[in-house]
Amino acid sequence: MKNTKETKETAVNTASDLPFKKGNYTIMLIGIALIVIGFIIMTLDKEEFGFGFFGITLGPIVAFVGFMIEFYALLKK
Repeated sequence: MKNTKETKETAVNTASDLPFKKGNYTIMLIGIALIVIGFIIMTLDKEEFGFGFFGITLGPIVAFVGFMIEFYALLKK
């Protein structure tokens, strides 16, 4: 009888120990938003084939920062 009680307590503790907290998810959403904004900036370039400032410089930098924020959110404890 005591064995099933310990198993239930272990199951409850395991279910409540999620790998990410609320702060991680908030940072992830910010990173996803920056990635999307970066790709949108790349599409706003009026130069042929996107070879202007927006398509080659600004958009990729914003998207890269978004990916770095995602990486940070995954590794943050």
